[in-house]
Amino acid sequence: MVYTPIPTVVPVSPFDAAADSQTLRAAMKGFGTNEEEIINILTTRSNAQRQQIKSKYEAEFDRDLVDDLKSELGGKFEDVIIGLMTPLVEYLCQHLHNAMAGMGTDEDTLTEILCTKSNEEMHTIVKAYENKYGRPLAEQMCSETSGHYRRLLTLIVTGVRDAAGTVDPGRAKEAAAELYAAGEAKLGTDEEVFNRIMAHSSFDQLNLVFEEYKQLSGQTIEQAIKHEMDDELHDAMMALVECVQSPAAYFANRLYKAMDGMGTDDTTLIRIVVSRSEIDLGTIKDEFERIYNRTLSSAITTETDGDYKRALNALLNGA
Repeated sequence: MVYTPIPTVVPVSPFDAAADSQTLRAAMKGFGTNEEEIINILTTRSNAQRQQIKSKYEAEFDRDLVDDLKSELGGKFEDVIIGLMTPLVEYLCQHLHNAMAGMGTDEDTLTEILCTKSNEEMHTIVKAYENKYGRPLAEQMCSETSGHYRRLLTLIVTGVRDAAGTVDPGRAKEAAAELYAAGEAKLGTDEEVFNRIMAHSSFDQLNLVFEEYKQLSGQTIEQAIKHEMDDELHDAMMALVECVQSPAAYFANRLYKAMDGMGTDDTTLIRIVVSRSEIDLGTIKDEFERIYNRTLSSAITTETDGDYKRALNALLNGA
């Protein structure tokens, strides 16, 4: 099945960066702030267009748009808007950095960002991360993770995955047999074999490997991973499998978990809605409704309020 990514935010046309920057300045000038104008403009422009607005704003008013927004807005609403104003790769780098900063490590965020990317996307993130923080991503990650999970992420970050679209049916059969021999066919698990195959093969190739695995063992690769692994490695392997089969289903599940039970994981909710809006948020929205039998918009409306809710729903219902 071919994956069809449907964005909810696309470049607006006609586009006038100067007019947008004037409207934003008027929305923040004087007493009070017109949040509605800020939402109307920034949730309906592409990231590239927002960067143009930022440049025009600075040229016109000799002020930094992001600084002005920060001084006028607050809370989760501010997080959404500043996220929208940040170039995507830089935004993901910030979240990776935050996941490893201070005490403890947020493995779920590392897994979500690193295990869902193609090799080409990974190269861009690695380069941007070192430019921004002056330390290689792999090095920092190694100091924050351990064991087979660290090994898997290190392989992914160092960019060993074959280029997108690379497939070899014969090799898929061999890889399926290797996975079977490393897991279900023996006592214990040879995680190195799983790591190597899952980190080296392109997503298209992994799709073939999983089909061959089912033919060979009569079980799905998910069932094998469930039996053979636990903790962070299990979660990372499952993320890879889900992203190979349907990235939208993976992100729909992440969104559901972020809003399930007591409290809301706002950071995850905002990151996914903001970072996927120009990629496949429309597809994620459809998958969420298919899997959970309720709209993503209704779930978000229940869990959030005020301008925060309005901004997320505007991004969700853009296209």
